[in-house]
Amino acid sequence: MKKSIIRMAVSCLIAVALSVVSCSPAPTEEEEATPPAEEQEVMTEEEEAAPPEEEVVTEEEEAPPEEEAVTEEDEVTPPVEGKEVEEPTSERNYRQDMRDFVQAISAHAREVKSNFVIIPQNGHELLTENGEETGAPALAYLEAIDGVGREDLFYGYNDDDVATPVSERDYMISFMDDSYYQNAARGYISFATDHRELDNIPEYPPNPFNMNPANVMSLVEAKNFLYLINPGSYSNKTGFLNALGNTDYDIVIIDAFYEGDILTAEDITSLKTKINGGNRLIIAYMSIGEAEDYRYYWQKEWRSSPPSWLAGENPNWLGNYKVRYWDPAWQEIIYRNDNSYLRKILDAGFDGVYLDIIDAFEYFENQ
Repeated sequence: MKKSIIRMAVSCLIAVALSVVSCSPAPTEEEEATPPAEEQEVMTEEEEAAPPEEEVVTEEEEAPPEEEAVTEEDEVTPPVEGKEVEEPTSERNYRQDMRDFVQAISAHAREVKSNFVIIPQNGHELLTENGEETGAPALAYLEAIDGVGREDLFYGYNDDDVATPVSERDYMISFMDDSYYQNAARGYISFATDHRELDNIPEYPPNPFNMNPANVMSLVEAKNFLYLINPGSYSNKTGFLNALGNTDYDIVIIDAFYEGDILTAEDITSLKTKINGGNRLIIAYMSIGEAEDYRYYWQKEWRSSPPSWLAGENPNWLGNYKVRYWDPAWQEIIYRNDNSYLRKILDAGFDGVYLDIIDAFEYFENQ
């Protein structure tokens, strides 16, 4: 029974990878020769040649487009009457802005919980300084994260149940090979689902791939995970939590809210033990590159009078709006105060966050 990998595979990059990248010997010829298994939905040990990665690297990092208009965020001061206005000498570095944002979220969270897990989805260009697979690793960013989520590595790149083109798949894999060549912990785990809405626990396989009775206290110890961020198919919160609790997944990635209310610490505690008795990680989904009009922070007046940080609506996901994520006002909503999105997640007892729309920098680069 074929399933499409609608979302991603999580790679274990962990902090160990940083020191190994800088000082460990290169892999052997035998390690380099291990090819990925194309048709395998759940990644096997043979596929552990490299953690997965994001979309095709563009060239704008090497040479920003000269014709791009100056946007509002680039205008530092208004023109002074009678004086000639100088053209800006440089453009905003949207990629570094996103790195800085993720690093700040990580630092803030780890002040509260030192082992808090940070997993950005996609945005592999952020992993190296120049956005190329052969570039120098962006070490500060790598120190801030524990893994990388990658959508559509083997299935789903163009459509559900359709194999990802070999060229795209190989590119994603080779990027990580080149960037983290010496990573001694080169495992990654994946999740396949038959619902693009990510609203169910798949019936197939009946048990999680690589079911693991051991305690899982960090990302690198996990053998599998469940990604269920839309609980709408469950009639009530109790049924939703019971369904999640009656599984053996090592990691469960869910939305931090159920019908608009944040899950409680008691709710999260009830999920932290697998049916087989082992401990597991509960990770909260949080979009930081788009604002969502169904979130607690959304103000109805924003539709007619949007804040300066709110940009265009995503035509593929109505109700989701791109944000100028470097703006302090947006970052205030996400992590900078005691009523922030991140603080709610920390107070609920989640073990980490899965950060979505990390690749929002592409939207602004293409304006």
